[in-house]
Amino acid sequence: MTRPLLLVPVAMLLAGCSMIPPAFADDPLDALQRRVIKVSKLVTPSVVHIEAAVRLNNRRSLVSGSGLLLNAEGIVLTNEHVVERAEKVSVLIPGRPGRYRAEVVGTDKQTDLAVLRIEPRTGEPPLEIAKLGDSDLVQVGEWVVAIGNPYGLDGTVSLGIISAKGRDLSGEQLLNEFLQTDAMIDRGSSGGPLVNLRGEVIGINSRGQGRGIGFTIPINTAKRVSEELLGDGSIARGYLGVAIQPLSRELAEYWGIPDVHGVIVNGVSPDSPAEQAGVLVGDIVTRFGKDDVRAEKDEDIGTFQRMVAQTPIGNRVPVQVMREGQATRLEATLGVQPKVVPDEQETDFGFTVQEVTENLYRAHRLSQRVGVIVSFVERGSEAEEAGLAAGDLIFSLEGQAVSDIESFRVALAALPQGRPFLVRARRGTDTRFLLLAPRSVDKQA
Repeated sequence: MTRPLLLVPVAMLLAGCSMIPPAFADDPLDALQRRVIKVSKLVTPSVVHIEAAVRLNNRRSLVSGSGLLLNAEGIVLTNEHVVERAEKVSVLIPGRPGRYRAEVVGTDKQTDLAVLRIEPRTGEPPLEIAKLGDSDLVQVGEWVVAIGNPYGLDGTVSLGIISAKGRDLSGEQLLNEFLQTDAMIDRGSSGGPLVNLRGEVIGINSRGQGRGIGFTIPINTAKRVSEELLGDGSIARGYLGVAIQPLSRELAEYWGIPDVHGVIVNGVSPDSPAEQAGVLVGDIVTRFGKDDVRAEKDEDIGTFQRMVAQTPIGNRVPVQVMREGQATRLEATLGVQPKVVPDEQETDFGFTVQEVTENLYRAHRLSQRVGVIVSFVERGSEAEEAGLAAGDLIFSLEGQAVSDIESFRVALAALPQGRPFLVRARRGTDTRFLLLAPRSVDKQA
């Protein structure tokens, strides 16, 4: 007697059995399940667990994340934010005992990527490597698998789809056109791969935003950046030297140019390629090189930023601007993008300083670049008691001029041991005279 088909899967579910009866052998869901199992078994051995001992503002913590083995020589790709400020990094590989000490070869904050190197052990089998795909071929709606170590749970696999392409995360100074996915990307998953159902890595997972919204760095970007970092450990990008905002439809209509699209220049850096080309505040950049410029919302301006950053340094590029209703053609020779990640120096007196980069100069609206900027003051420290505050620009330490981070270090090393010293700093337009007394002075008093 033939058993009713509808009762078969119910009985199987109740029994916890995973065997599929012949009547369901061609079920598309079963085919998807088998494919996901195959992909996870194929790629998981190349996904590593990363632990970084991080020091930030006199505090130490342990940060964990994921990474992907790129080759049999021990090159690992992960996120910059996983190893940022790391004093020590170790890697754990599935199925292999112990930890591997990792060297940070290079990092790139603007794409949130980092390259590590470990030394394979003598006598062990070769490291297993995943195949890299082509992220330009990814389509919205495509099934994908995210693999990583969320909350320290190694080898976790999550299934989802590509929800969108070309996402910009406004306000984070990132140059990525992120892939958006609903495959789970939780804390600890950062740096793990996003894989298509052919078993090809199409992205490096970067961050999650609520449930079902994750952002992944396209693997083509990761390939390019990792090659440059493996070269000399740094990335050189094109630089124009303008601060911009989107040209909203409301502003365009108010100015009587409803059909014009572009970005508004709201700042021009001194001695920059833009200033030398004649770009003015208020200009609307409508074309850069051979490409039209369009940005109506904050999240749209990343496209123009990538145009500039990806242009070879030294190239002379035509820039078309709209100025007082008239189209004007300029030419700019692109320079090297200034340092993005500032060098910093912690002190034994409860404060940390950073060098004044272009971004910090603009963010703090500083009147000058000479000096170092206070980035952190510890509560209850000698620095706080003296009145030092985050954002102060230190230009003198015990009578010794401070023009940059190196001269600050020299002046710091020359301070008299155990005696009060004078700090001169600018706070807005005012100059502050702050007497900082080491704790040993208080104890003797």
